[in-house]
Amino acid sequence: MYHAPLKDLRFVLDELLRVEQLAALPLYAEYSSELAHSILEQAARFGEQVLAPINVLGDIRGAQYRDGAVQMPAEFRSAYAQFVAAGWPQLSAPSAQGGQGAPLVLAAAAEEIWFGANLAFMLCPQLSRGAIDALEAVASPALQALMLPKLVSGDWTGTMNLTEPQAGSDLAAIRTRARPEGEQYRITGQKIFITYGDHDLADNIVHLLLARIDGAPAGVKGISMFAVPKRLVNADGSLGEHNDLRCVSIEHKLGIHASPTCVMSYGDGGGAVGFLVGQPHRGLEYMFIMMNAARLSVGVQGIGLSELALQQAGEWAHSRVQGRAVGTAGDAASPIIQHPDVARMLLTIRANVEAMRALALYTALAFDRARAELDESRRATAQARGELLIPIVKAWCSDQGAELASLSLQIHGGMGFIEETGVAQTLRDVRITSIYEGTTGIQANDLLGRKIGRDHGAAMAALLSDLLRELNDLRGNAPAMRSVRNATIEALTVLRDATAALLYQFTDTPARAYAVSVPYLHLCGRVLGGALMARSAAIATRKLAEGGEDANFYRAKLQSARFYAEHLLPQSLSLARTVKSGGASVVEADSELI
Repeated sequence: MYHAPLKDLRFVLDELLRVEQLAALPLYAEYSSELAHSILEQAARFGEQVLAPINVLGDIRGAQYRDGAVQMPAEFRSAYAQFVAAGWPQLSAPSAQGGQGAPLVLAAAAEEIWFGANLAFMLCPQLSRGAIDALEAVASPALQALMLPKLVSGDWTGTMNLTEPQAGSDLAAIRTRARPEGEQYRITGQKIFITYGDHDLADNIVHLLLARIDGAPAGVKGISMFAVPKRLVNADGSLGEHNDLRCVSIEHKLGIHASPTCVMSYGDGGGAVGFLVGQPHRGLEYMFIMMNAARLSVGVQGIGLSELALQQAGEWAHSRVQGRAVGTAGDAASPIIQHPDVARMLLTIRANVEAMRALALYTALAFDRARAELDESRRATAQARGELLIPIVKAWCSDQGAELASLSLQIHGGMGFIEETGVAQTLRDVRITSIYEGTTGIQANDLLGRKIGRDHGAAMAALLSDLLRELNDLRGNAPAMRSVRNATIEALTVLRDATAALLYQFTDTPARAYAVSVPYLHLCGRVLGGALMARSAAIATRKLAEGGEDANFYRAKLQSARFYAEHLLPQSLSLARTVKSGGASVVEADSELI
């Protein structure tokens, strides 16, 4: 059974990132470590007692499509009612709209707990939060008044409608049309892969949808965003008739069976009523508000399920007795955790989880500062850093999630391949995270073209400079700390040089740069995660020198950081070599021979 990693989350918030400094900014003046601890304890209780017990049930039963509608398991309907009654949808929603206005970094920490407990359930409220962000940022006051109170309360849920059968990830090719009709529009078209496009958890669903207004330019410049409710809203705020939209079918998937993935049809009876969000032809720009929130959350999904995989593997490795470990006396069999290779695999999962968690929350904190800092230049710097890190967090953490869940299954041996141990579901569920909300390749292209390329690497250079300066200031002569510090400085230098080489390729032969964009993204994740692990090691070293309580907790932190530096950071050397010289073998390859 899943257990929320409260001590680890508190360590990142309080010691590694010192999030309490946000309280000096007026927007987050009410934040405190005590408040954050209380919220996370309640989130843990909900995750452990409500969500985790129905996770396997959701996998077995799944969402069902009957009579043109999606029916969720009764236990999921009960869990969602409890989620709303507890006020969880309001956690990070803006206070002006009835939300609690908590920092994103705290909301992301709570999300990790819930994703680890039950990913399929949490995909519904996660998308609603993205819809709230987009409407709050660009919708008209009238549309906000119509939609936001119910979305913030959780009485309604939200979705993101981008993909179409003929377009896939190429949004320039979408065909969904919007015909003006007074102050509204009539929407016709079909969307696929719509998470929670239909369900019976809430009274209404607001679909944020991309479409072309009749006569709009071709390509992405002609795309607009619309809010299309499942049920229309009367003047008094009550729900009216069903809008002209329907779920045609749901997909049969490898994992997340209780999360309905819908094919949505709009306008079979003449056109679904839609409301323009923001200005015409800026829909893709607006959708990135929602996508950035979703991409951070998807990275956190990879972390939550990696933590679950760690717990599953750890419990098995400590309880499973098999074979005599090398170096032990007698003929008695040993718990498999005592076998060196099993210990190596478990350390690999643990060290990666700690690095991923630190990087994701560091990114969330950057967005909090971008919103709250009083100085304009500081806001701009924080925004650029958060935007730089979003594709890295999304893709690296989701890719690692699949690898770490597979490693957890390996630790289980043959029993991992059996459904009853639970790790098979973890592996099936986490596999989608590196695909939806933009595949790893799409994230890498975003990192290269929109982030590294647009400012010629300035945001990355500033980040690396800050991290190197911090490492150079670290103290500690303990062998473990020296090992961590030296390996991390080397890795950061390698990343800096690889970035310069990539920028040269991007200018000289762009195709070569894009051919190695995924290895470059993985290099970024590995090294930046390592820099935060070095910070963790320095904190642990100091705490151990001071003595006091929780010595084992800090020894474990130092142990993870040392393993990361000696086993995982060396991967940066091979990744950098690929970035510098691997593009040509892809670009010059004969596609007929592949």
